[in-house]
Amino acid sequence: MKIVFFGLEKAEQSLFLDSFNSAEVSFLKEKLDENNVFQAKDADIICVFINSTINKVVLDALPNLKFIATRSTGFNHIDCEYAGTKGIKISNVPAYGSHTVAEFTFGLILNLSRNIEKANNYIRESSDFNFFPLMEGFDLQGKTLGIVGTGKIGKNVLKIAKGFSMNIVAYDLYPDLTFAKENNFEYKSLNEVISKSDIITLHTPYSKENHHLINRENISMMKKGVYLINTARGGLIDTDALMGGLKDGIIAGAGLDVLEGEKELKEEIEILSSSSRLTRIEEYKTLLENHILMDMPNVIITPHIAFYTREAVDEIIRTTVLNIKGFITNNPVNLVK
Repeated sequence: MKIVFFGLEKAEQSLFLDSFNSAEVSFLKEKLDENNVFQAKDADIICVFINSTINKVVLDALPNLKFIATRSTGFNHIDCEYAGTKGIKISNVPAYGSHTVAEFTFGLILNLSRNIEKANNYIRESSDFNFFPLMEGFDLQGKTLGIVGTGKIGKNVLKIAKGFSMNIVAYDLYPDLTFAKENNFEYKSLNEVISKSDIITLHTPYSKENHHLINRENISMMKKGVYLINTARGGLIDTDALMGGLKDGIIAGAGLDVLEGEKELKEEIEILSSSSRLTRIEEYKTLLENHILMDMPNVIITPHIAFYTREAVDEIIRTTVLNIKGFITNNPVNLVK
């Protein structure tokens, strides 16, 4: 059995190597894509993270592949439908970081509501402890938090919000009415949540169906001065519409741990150094818009680190090992396909 791991730092490699000493195991620090897939051409199992691209070209280049283990909850970086036609099984890590991401969500909310980062930067630059140059913050108590997606992360966000005495409205395709009754909140339609909320936070998986779930049309329904948080997937928000909402003052601020086109953003050096530079820049309009977002004083952007704690990484590794061992012993777990 040949297993190839992609996108692993050296410190993490030993943890997996010790778990599969009876298999032929190799590691690549780079993500998997069409350019380096040849290095796994004989693999029976590959293990990747969300920055890898597993499309038809990659899958066709791996004739022995039987199983993909992604070290993530999301799996939209994998062409699951085509993999299924080849009999390839896929597993994910469904439950890690449900408290981790919820806590980070409130880190973004508090940073926006109390200007923590701005205040710190002001002190660093001026050594002036006069607070009048800073904008007033606002209390969370009594504000309405709109939660889009009430899976494990969304539920934990809701519990934290209760501790701040916030009002809650929520939207989910599959409402958990028992949870709603226990926690004294109501499910509403997406448009109702968007129009009633002082702060909107996204916790739904990405799919083709909810691409640009937040768009120009429903941004126009938002309360003037709303705050938008996204720790889920960048493609849930139409970047162009978000910029319009920020410039028009409908959206007072945004906390974004994920960006639409963030893969392209991370590969920016390759894009801008290509021979067809101008053409590529036009193709990556979203990339340029992301740079504008970075420079907006009312936008906080972090590099997809909401999950990134010691505890969550340990859980990712533990579950991934179980997923691969389960497949090898013909007892697969956490299958998505």
